[in-house]
Amino acid sequence: MTMYLHRWCVAKYIQLKVVYQRTNEKCVSFIMNDVRMLRATFVIVFILGITCSIFISLFLDYFRTSKDSVPDTKIRVFSPFPFEHNMGILREGGELTKESLELSIRKADVELSASTTEALSSLQVALELKNLGKKDKALKLLEHALALAPKHPDILNHYGELLEEIKKDIIKADQMYFQALMQCPDHRAARANRQRVKHAVEELDTASLHRIDHKRDTVAAIPDSNPALRRAKKEAYFQHIYHTVGIEGNTMTLSQTRSVVETRMAVGGKSVVEHNEILGLDSALKYINSTLINKLGGISVEDILEIHRRVLGFVDPLESGMFRRTQVYVGGHIPPRPRHIPPLMEQFVEWLNSETALRLHPVQYAALAHYKMVHIHPFSDGNGRTSRLLMNLILMQAGFPPVIILKQNRHRYYRMLELANDGDVRPFIRFIAESTEQTLDLFLWATEEYTSDFPAIGSSARTIIVED
Repeated sequence: MTMYLHRWCVAKYIQLKVVYQRTNEKCVSFIMNDVRMLRATFVIVFILGITCSIFISLFLDYFRTSKDSVPDTKIRVFSPFPFEHNMGILREGGELTKESLELSIRKADVELSASTTEALSSLQVALELKNLGKKDKALKLLEHALALAPKHPDILNHYGELLEEIKKDIIKADQMYFQALMQCPDHRAARANRQRVKHAVEELDTASLHRIDHKRDTVAAIPDSNPALRRAKKEAYFQHIYHTVGIEGNTMTLSQTRSVVETRMAVGGKSVVEHNEILGLDSALKYINSTLINKLGGISVEDILEIHRRVLGFVDPLESGMFRRTQVYVGGHIPPRPRHIPPLMEQFVEWLNSETALRLHPVQYAALAHYKMVHIHPFSDGNGRTSRLLMNLILMQAGFPPVIILKQNRHRYYRMLELANDGDVRPFIRFIAESTEQTLDLFLWATEEYTSDFPAIGSSARTIIVED
C-alpha cells in the first residue's frame, strides 16, 4: 500500500512538472512575441516620425520661399536694383536716359484731393494771367500749384513751358516735361515739348562736358612743383574730409577737422564717433591715393570692401568691410534684402568694368557708379561716404581732382538722388558735373592767385577737393 501510494505521488509530481514546464514555455513564448511586437511598433513609429519631420521641414521651406518671393514680384519698391537688362544707361544721340523708359513707366493716378483741387484752380488762374501777359505772377502761381500737387502732369508741363519762356531755362523745363511723362506717358503736350527741346538740352550737356575736359587739361598741365598747386591740394584735403563727414551729420568745424587729422588729438565737446569718422575718412583717402588709384585692372568687390573697411574701421570695426546682414529702410527707398546684396554687387562690379560703362564720359561714369551703389545700399553704415569715395576714385583715375558734395548742398544732393530713383538720372549727373567744374575752377583760381589766402568753401558756391 505504501509503495503504491509512493508511486502514485511520483507520477503526479512528474505530471505536474511537465504541465509547469509547458506552461512556462508558453509564457516565455508570449513574452517574446510581445517584445517583438513592441520592437516592430517602435521601429514603425520612429520611421513615421522621421518621415513626418522631413515632410514638415520641406513644407515650411517651400512656404518661406513662396512668401519671400511675393514682394519681389508684386511690390516694385522691393525689387533688387535693376542692371543692364532693364536699367542700362545708354547714350542715344547724346542723351542719357533709362532704357525703354516709356514702356516701363505706368500712368500715375491723380487723386482729386483738396490740395489737388486747389492746385488745379491755381493752374487755371496762372494760365489766365499768362494770357494777359502777367507771366511773372503766373510763374509764382504755378510754383504754388506745383508745391500742392508735385506729380500732376498738367501742372508739370505748364510750369516747364513758363520756365522755358521766362527764365530761358530749357534744362529745368526739360526736366519738368520728363516728370510729366513719367506720371502720364500719353501726355501729348509734354511729349511734344520734350521732343522740341531734346536736341538743345543734349547740346548743352555735351558743351558742359567739353568745357570740363578743357579745364581738367589746364589743371593737369600745371607742374606738381607749383607751390600754389601744392598748397591748394593740402588745404583742399582737409575741406574734403570736413564736407564729406559733415553731410552725414558730423558737427566738427573745418579747423577742428584739420586738428584731428594733423595731431590725432581729441577736440573737447565732440563725441568719440565724430572723431572716428574723420580718422576713418582720412585712412580711406590715403588708401585710395596710395593703392587703388594706380592699380592695374578693373575695380573689384574687394576694393570696395577695403574702402569701407577704412571708412568705418574706427567707428564700428565689426561691421567695417562687411555687407549688411539686416534689412534697412532709407526714406522712401527700400534697399534690397541682405541675401540679394552679394550677387547685386557682383553685377555692379561687372558693370563698372564693362565696355558700356567705360565708354561713358568719366563724370557720367563716376556719377552713375555713385548712384548705383547708393541704391544697392550694401552696408549697414557708411554707404554715402564709400559711394562718394568710389566716385572720386573713378574721377582721379581719369585725371580729375576728386570732388565733394558741400554739406550746405545736402538737401539738393538728396533731391537729385530722389529724382534718379524716380527714373531721371540726368539731374544727378549734372549735379556731379557742376561740382567737378567748381573744383576745377577753384584750382585754376588758386594757381593764378596763390599769394592770396586759400578760401574756405563753406561760405562759397565753389567746391575744393583734392587728393592727398
